[in-house]
Amino acid sequence: MRSRSPFSALRFLSVALILIAAALAAVQLVAFSRVRANFPSGLRIAGIPVGGLNRQQAAQRLLEVYSLPVELRYGDSIIHLNPSTVEFQLDLDSMLAAADVQRTENLFWQDYWDYLWGRTTSPQEIPLRATYSEPRLRAYLAELAERYDQPASPAVPIPGTVNFKPGEPGSTLDIDGAVTLIERALRSTTNRSVILPLDRTLPGGPAFQNLQVLLQQTIQAHGFDGIVDIYLLDLQTAREMHFAVQNGETLSVQPDIAFTASSIIKVPIMVSAFRRMTENADPETMGWMRNMIVESGNEVADWLMDRVIDPTRGPLVVTEDMRILGLENTFMAGKFTLGSPLLQVIETPANSREDVDTDPDPYSQTTPSDIGMLLADLYQCAQTGGGSLMAAFPGDFTQRECEIMIDYLKNNRLPVLLTAGLPEATDIAHKHGWVSLNGIINTVGDAGIVYTPGGNYVLVIFMHHPQQLIWDPAALLVADLSKAVYNFYNVDRQG
Repeated sequence: MRSRSPFSALRFLSVALILIAAALAAVQLVAFSRVRANFPSGLRIAGIPVGGLNRQQAAQRLLEVYSLPVELRYGDSIIHLNPSTVEFQLDLDSMLAAADVQRTENLFWQDYWDYLWGRTTSPQEIPLRATYSEPRLRAYLAELAERYDQPASPAVPIPGTVNFKPGEPGSTLDIDGAVTLIERALRSTTNRSVILPLDRTLPGGPAFQNLQVLLQQTIQAHGFDGIVDIYLLDLQTAREMHFAVQNGETLSVQPDIAFTASSIIKVPIMVSAFRRMTENADPETMGWMRNMIVESGNEVADWLMDRVIDPTRGPLVVTEDMRILGLENTFMAGKFTLGSPLLQVIETPANSREDVDTDPDPYSQTTPSDIGMLLADLYQCAQTGGGSLMAAFPGDFTQRECEIMIDYLKNNRLPVLLTAGLPEATDIAHKHGWVSLNGIINTVGDAGIVYTPGGNYVLVIFMHHPQQLIWDPAALLVADLSKAVYNFYNVDRQG
């Protein structure tokens, strides 16, 4: 019997091992081929991990993530923006093509050899490539703004008072800022929520027409059944308000209503005197001027007309100056001193009216609009060195002289009428006056420039009653009207 050769057994074992190795290699080759058909492990496209996925699976995953709506927050409201609304589109072909390049950039057998030895490489991330329509996004945001923006509400009068309810602030969408934030969210995989930027809009002041309603309601609430004529000029915008009422009924102010000017006529006298004075007037004359305005001296007013304006025609010269300024309803026809002659009977559009009569003094008259415009001329001259006063009398006034006249009026510190309706320390350059015959007052007026944080204005109020004005309620009504106007300009600082 022959024994098996040891060599034969060894050969058999070798062949078996080779066959096993070949089988294992074939299995690994098949597995590698399957792996290489997909994207490499660790690959990210536009921030999305796609390792181990094929093109179709990777495209599906990208679409799923980037098709999620973007959450928009407008205040407490939540709106979901579908990316398709703004034509957001992924450039899948170029991103997947870039990923394919990374998958196949090495030779097959090189990658297979690395696979067998467990050697791996870190693929580079493929950045997002996408487009959207900014015009469509802006149009979408404009629609949102139209639906959700909250306009500021203006201040409104509080019924039964002279105060105003402050307005409410509003909000408007900052579309430019929102575009930037939404574009960022559309391109993000993790932060797809946007708090829309809003611009805060401050409330406006109350409407001018609301102020007139409030003033008329205030007159009615006081139960005054005489004539009230109010002229208001906004010195920032040149807006005017002018109306008159009698016992609740509206009176025409075209032409305006003639009133006895009383001491308010001293403002025109002051203007005419300064027109004829040199810039360095003597102290005595300046003292008379101050006394006329601050102390309301009648004698010094006559002295100024005699010695500065014209010794024989002083009142008429004042009248002529007012005519040059266009104030056709303001005049003086005689001096203050009792027994002074009436130099001329002067007819004006205001005192020629037949529908209303305040029994104006033939010696001196004005209207709220006339004296209001004269104060406005003084204000412009003092503030800018220009205006109607400078234009009507070129070379006769300086800005400094106008400042001095304003200062005199500011020193008239009567604590009632217009001043009583203002917070303490509010600057007011004004002149007041009233007519008293045998102790009975029929006409009261106050005309002033009011300086406030919310804006400067001219306010003139004249009141007349054919029988008698009772001082306390009349003065209180003027104060309340003044307070209402102040509150209109200073809603956040109401008195």
